[in-house]
Amino acid sequence: MATIRIVIAGHLCNAPRPQKEAAALAGAGHRVTIQGVWSNEVFVQRDRMLLKNAPYALDVIADVRQGHPGALRHRVVRRLATDLFRRGRIFSPSCLGYAIRPHLAAARSARADLTIVHSEGGLWVGKKLFNAGLRVGVDFEDWFSEDLLPEDRSSRPVSRIRALERAMLQRALYRVTTSAALANALAADSLTPPPAVVYNVFPWAERNPPDAASDRPERTAPSIHWFSQTIGPGRGLEEFFAALPRIMFPCEVHLRGQLSTRGGRDLLASIPEAWRDRVHFHPTVTNEELPGRIAGHDIGLALETDQIASRDLTATNKLFQYLLGGLAIVASATQGQREVAARTGSAIHLVPTGNPDAVASVINSLLTNPALLEKSKHDALGAAEREFCWERQAPTVVAEAAHALPPQEVTEQ
Repeated sequence: MATIRIVIAGHLCNAPRPQKEAAALAGAGHRVTIQGVWSNEVFVQRDRMLLKNAPYALDVIADVRQGHPGALRHRVVRRLATDLFRRGRIFSPSCLGYAIRPHLAAARSARADLTIVHSEGGLWVGKKLFNAGLRVGVDFEDWFSEDLLPEDRSSRPVSRIRALERAMLQRALYRVTTSAALANALAADSLTPPPAVVYNVFPWAERNPPDAASDRPERTAPSIHWFSQTIGPGRGLEEFFAALPRIMFPCEVHLRGQLSTRGGRDLLASIPEAWRDRVHFHPTVTNEELPGRIAGHDIGLALETDQIASRDLTATNKLFQYLLGGLAIVASATQGQREVAARTGSAIHLVPTGNPDAVASVINSLLTNPALLEKSKHDALGAAEREFCWERQAPTVVAEAAHALPPQEVTEQ
């Protein structure tokens, strides 16, 4: 039995990919611990619920909730580091997240057979662990140095993050990412072989919980669904709201997420007056609840930008959640989403990025052609069962870890 540590930036409940990775590795016979940070009371309760049946442990490196011991210190350190970089270009790892140095101390002390990092701060931790002679892996959930809006880049240590990424790609023993397009781009940037591809998929067994609540107690019209942690700018909603006046047939719109304090209200003000009573808002739910909620809708929106390299190259969680829920999908033709669409029959309808007319046209075609809508939904479920579910992707995680671990620690399957 090997010991494996997974370093994440925040709450377990907001980290579905590390959860699945940890469960797969625990199922392969390894002893797995996730290192995280607590900052939100609601999410703490969700974390605790997840841990009741989890085959892995959670090590909370810092609790930065207001009033908790040490919370003020962690918050001040993070704020000072961010201000120092923005004003004087003085780098500290605390620019990259909460409790980065404590994360390193915990990982060093644990001396796991393999430590897998998942975040910007984790890249810094991983490099330090290399230098201490430990085995390290990396999961590029995003291309971190290329995942920023232009207005955010000036306040972030982009060149330092890029250098850490290249070091991890050159030295990590376990390397995975979210699409072949992103894997190839990372390889070209670092002059290394591409990481293994593990799509952001979810278990087929969890596709439709029998006691799932519904967002639509009265289904009087087809429903369009979108979700994210945050409802705000830069997530494709501007494009969709601009398309609404061109959608000529009755439907509902359901948006799930926390309203952003940065531009969120301005975004909502752009919803056309005629649509405001048809656009419904829902809070975030647990990962266990989400598949059933999604399955109650008809069309899923996955509108992304191709102006940010990471978002252009990746295939996001929501695309695979929609497949698992059996929804027809309207998706921007980014490189990552084209990669998935090519293997899903008629499930995914691609539109040019930033084109509200194209979005409206595809939605109109689905709403006026029930046979096409049903075929798309059928193909979505078929693609999820055939390829894009966690049961099909988990063996790659286990195999990559087996290659990274010392030979004597590999568990016989």
